[in-house]
Formats: sequence, structure tokens, C-alpha cells
Amino acid sequence: MRVCPRERFSAEVKLTSALVSAYADGAGDTNPVHHDSAFAATTRYGRPIASGTHTTALLLGLTASYYSKRAAMVGLEFWVRFRRPIYADETIRLEWLVVKVTPNLKLRGDIVELRGRIQNQNGETALGAKGRILVTDHL
Repeated sequence: MRVCPRERFSAEVKLTSALVSAYADGAGDTNPVHHDSAFAATTRYGRPIASGTHTTALLLGLTASYYSKRAAMVGLEFWVRFRRPIYADETIRLEWLVVKVTPNLKLRGDIVELRGRIQNQNGETALGAKGRILVTDHL
């Protein structure tokens, strides 16, 4: 698979309170701001929000899904910054941009540097991300 700088890929995800709560349960996150609407109404957010692990997992999952259709890939490192809450009833946009591709003979593939974000339904960046992955014909 040939990876090119400035390549972009994205997806939209519709969150629901049930989905957000189920993910938090599965991750062992018992914070009531993800589960209890009455509690969440008393917080700075005013309503339930998705957990950071949930939104991060969606963004990383997009990376794996996109590249594994045409090649083998493995994540090397990721960094995220939470900028705004992502509410449990939002449609969010996940996106990545390839900023650099460096061939690596030892690893028999390309090291791909990415910049990503999740936008809330108002178009604001709620989560910023950077990542490095290995894209190759075989792992």
C-alpha cells in the first residue's frame, strides 16, 4: 500500500446515551457523568458526556480500520489532548491527516505520522491527536 502525505480519511459516529454508558461499563469507568443523566445535569457539562477512553478508542479504531483494508498496520504511539467535552447525544466527526511518511527498511514498511481530531457537531475540535504507525505488507 502506498501512503502519501496530505492523505485524509474520516468518519462520522452517532453517539447515544446507551452506547456511551455501555462503553464506560465495559472499560470499568463508573464515573456517573457517563451513566446518570440526573447527576450529569448538576455538573459543568449539564448532560452526560462520553469518556475520554471511548472517544480516543473511536479515533484509533478509525486508523486501524482504514489501513487494514489494504495493508497491515500497527500503532507505534499516540498522543491525545482533550479540549472540549463530547456529549453522549452528539454526532461527531473523526479525521486523520498524514503529515509525513518515512520508509523504514528494518521494519519493512513505512512509518506514518498522523495528526487527527474529533469535531463535535458544532464543528469545534473536541479532541486533538498525533500518532505514529507502521504500515507494511506484512507484520
